[in-house]
Amino acid sequence: MRAWAATAVGIVLVVAGGCSDDSNSTEDPGPPPSVESPPASETNGPSAGDGQPSNLTPRVTDTIATGLTSPWSIAFLPNGDALVTERDTGLIKRVTPDGDVQTAGELTDVAPTSEGGLLGIAVHPDFANEPYVYAYLSTDADNRLVRMRWDGSRLGPAEPLLTSNPVGQIHDGGRLAFGPDGMLYITTGETGDQSLSQDLDSNGGKILRVEPDGDIPSDNPFPDSPVWSYGHRNVEGLAFDDAGRLWASEFGQDTWDELNLIRPGNNYGWPIREGSQGGQCDCVDPVVAWRPAVASPSGLAYADGALWMAALRGARLWRIPLDGTDPASEPRGFLVGEYGRLRAIAVGPDGALWLGTSNTDGRGSPADNDDRILRVELS
Repeated sequence: MRAWAATAVGIVLVVAGGCSDDSNSTEDPGPPPSVESPPASETNGPSAGDGQPSNLTPRVTDTIATGLTSPWSIAFLPNGDALVTERDTGLIKRVTPDGDVQTAGELTDVAPTSEGGLLGIAVHPDFANEPYVYAYLSTDADNRLVRMRWDGSRLGPAEPLLTSNPVGQIHDGGRLAFGPDGMLYITTGETGDQSLSQDLDSNGGKILRVEPDGDIPSDNPFPDSPVWSYGHRNVEGLAFDDAGRLWASEFGQDTWDELNLIRPGNNYGWPIREGSQGGQCDCVDPVVAWRPAVASPSGLAYADGALWMAALRGARLWRIPLDGTDPASEPRGFLVGEYGRLRAIAVGPDGALWLGTSNTDGRGSPADNDDRILRVELS
């Protein structure tokens, strides 16, 4: 299994893992250790993109929308319009491909914090029969999953489905994604309490899996638990590839940010390890790792044989071509510094990426037209 780690000055053939949104270490942690070969079952199997790893280049062709406030997540309705969450306002905006922006709903119990607020959004995969939109949000009491019924133009009242998840000023996770199995996957952070990540009785520091009505699937790895994987610090990106594999982008603490291949029941190490460094445990090492200066990863999407990862502090769009479960070549950053912090990303109905900036979140330097949704073609 090939694995790559990116640094501020280049990419080397190593792996490690995870950093907070804008934290910075003043000490050089030194090189990460080399990676042992994984079991054969991890390197065999179908390749993403039918064995044709992507070498496409992203190119911004249009600014779809401007003047948004901390856009956090994008999900598409069947007609091609997008629903965009604003972290700090509690508003869900409906954005058409030609740039019309209207408010489609408001969650009044959102309690924005440094990293919490109105976060992920997802659309039911059988929307014609189940016209529900799902959102993940921070309240004064918890982080929670809700769903709202779409009436054709607006969202109805929020119905809580999964409540009492830990909430904090930082590390609130919040990404949502429906899998090819029809289940809803949810990322949570450990909210600054590192012990939660290894505690299987807590939903903090996990990737969760629930049925569309919020029930716990009978085939989850831990009985009567929504926990799908654990040992996470703060996952803000989820994407399924063409072979149905789940990938996640994750903030580390001071040394490495991560891309992980997620399998049920696996322990991804935090806080025992940061990446492959640290104490001994039955943990899974990340597939790719970056220095925080070039990453601090948030949104993740899969298109044309590659994962596309939005970076906040790194202010760039990373392309990670896949060959099965391996990076097919060195990850490469694009749009470096051109649009500031990047967070939300989704594949549009026509195959182009929709990419959201995050310069009005209190940590960026907003331009006059920030925040924006950009249309990015791959060619």
